[in-house]
Amino acid sequence: MKRLYSLITVLAFALLVSAQHNMPKKRFSPEQYQAELEKFITTEACLTSQEAAQFFPVYKEMLKKQRGIFACQRKLGKSKPADEQGCKKAIEERDRLEVELRRIQEQYHQKFLEVLPASKVYDVIMAEDKFHRTKLKQWSHFPKPDGKKR
Repeated sequence: MKRLYSLITVLAFALLVSAQHNMPKKRFSPEQYQAELEKFITTEACLTSQEAAQFFPVYKEMLKKQRGIFACQRKLGKSKPADEQGCKKAIEERDRLEVELRRIQEQYHQKFLEVLPASKVYDVIMAEDKFHRTKLKQWSHFPKPDGKKR
């Protein structure tokens, strides 16, 4: 389950970046995306305005750290190493980055528990997953630049 959550998060951010290049006319706005995410989480997890005010600064801090890892993962995946040793190193680095992502999530889930009850932290985690799945479905319906659907 934890591995699936990490995979969904990584895929969502990767698709988010690729969607920037494939969206017709309408350009991707990170600010709008973040605002939609926060609104969705607030609604789905039934956060009060006080809870949201305490939670989202910590959440944004987590996302900032995760974005650094995602950037490393993207860089790593840009080209296949030429030899076996290079491939082995790339696999080990990929595994290290995955573990680091999980460590960040675990660390911030504990911080979330300091500002929200456990039931709401659970609802936040589920809402975030649901939001990303919904966005992935929406993006899959955008036509490609050649006019065909994906």
